[in-house]
Amino acid sequence: MIDNWPALIQLHADHAHWLIFFGALLAGLNIPVSIDLLMILGATLAATVIPSHLPHLFLAIFLGCLLSAWISYWFGRLLLPHLAKWPFFAKLVQGKRMARVKNFYEKRGFLALLFGRFVPFGVRNLLFMSKGLSKTSFFKFALRDSFACFFWSLSCFSLYYTLGKNFDRLVHGVKLANILIFFAFGVTVIGIIWYKKRKNTKEENVQSI
Repeated sequence: MIDNWPALIQLHADHAHWLIFFGALLAGLNIPVSIDLLMILGATLAATVIPSHLPHLFLAIFLGCLLSAWISYWFGRLLLPHLAKWPFFAKLVQGKRMARVKNFYEKRGFLALLFGRFVPFGVRNLLFMSKGLSKTSFFKFALRDSFACFFWSLSCFSLYYTLGKNFDRLVHGVKLANILIFFAFGVTVIGIIWYKKRKNTKEENVQSI
């Protein structure tokens, strides 16, 4: 079900905003749903398939990601201390990665939340959970993250929306780039083979002398 989430959203495009919203909430519970992929899907659908749903899709992304952070915060504050006796969660609480994230936030404050919004691979959730675990004021956290989440949502959604509007041109560009990379790779391989053969020939000539 989780693996098919993108296909499910595309299949039910008219209700995509609800699926994206609830998908983002699941991500807050550390269920493997990619918020970045939801963002790309939502923006692309708004640009191509259902442009009339653009406001719904953006609000779904923004509110879903905002509430997802709140879920992660309360997960870290209420549940994580009690789950720390389990090996997996003990590593999460006491791990070096969590310590680095907490230290980064303490030094950077709002900027850490802003930059953290742009970092995927679970770093966001670690950041939010670390704030809950350290019992930072929820009001202070929510206020700061609201600005960070809005800036992140607006900038990323706008970028993916623009790319989605120029999808055909983007695909053509990717194909051209792939051809150039393949050509460069072929020339490099041929060059290496020629260089090695030339070097071996020189060494054989030197030995024969």
